[in-house]
Amino acid sequence: MFRKAFKFIKNFVVLFFLISIGWVIVDRFVPVMVTPLMLIRTAESIFSGETPKISKKWVPIDKISHNMIQAAVAAEDDQFLHHHGFSFEAINEAIEHNKRSRRIRGGSTISQQTAKNVFLWPHRSYVRKGLEAYFTVLIELFWSKERIMEVYLNVIEMGDGIYGVEAASMEYFGKHASKLTKSEAALIAACLPNPRRFNPAHPSGYILRRQGRIMAMMNRIEPVYFEHWEFKFPKHKKRK
Repeated sequence: MFRKAFKFIKNFVVLFFLISIGWVIVDRFVPVMVTPLMLIRTAESIFSGETPKISKKWVPIDKISHNMIQAAVAAEDDQFLHHHGFSFEAINEAIEHNKRSRRIRGGSTISQQTAKNVFLWPHRSYVRKGLEAYFTVLIELFWSKERIMEVYLNVIEMGDGIYGVEAASMEYFGKHASKLTKSEAALIAACLPNPRRFNPAHPSGYILRRQGRIMAMMNRIEPVYFEHWEFKFPKHKKRK
């Protein structure tokens, strides 16, 4: 019995690693059209007797306004270009903040959020956090920072049934994501912590204050350009 159990566990672990690594490699090259969260939200709507809504359109990163990329980094992970998936400084800051405030702040990086959104379920647990760390390591290993940002901005929940920046931009501002202004991008980013509660098109006072802080941070952090972008955007240079 012990040998059979050991063999089963060994085969399961090997199979898990093969499937998960293969999954990550495939998603390095193809658009991510469906995520576990989309399926969960659809099931919740059906069980509630509502018509499921999924508004999503994949767009390549060069069809997304640089303002949106800059706003996402300023709002969610200002060390995105420099860490390897985890920001221990952000984690420590979140812990200290949560000791003092009732408003819980997370310390997840954009890489961690991408791993969670693409491969896992949203509810918090130690198992999910462990798997999130595992998939974060994998995408940092097999994907470029540009690909992580591209996937993140295409799959993240940005409203009730709204996924990705293209769908959000059309829903809230009636324009393609490539045309987002700095203030519009900051409004979308300001709502990311709770996109089903807040609306960028009708911002509350809290969202407007958060928008102001994000716009100030967008000016302070280094411009977010990826390795080959100097060929696409010759007028801009990466800050040294």
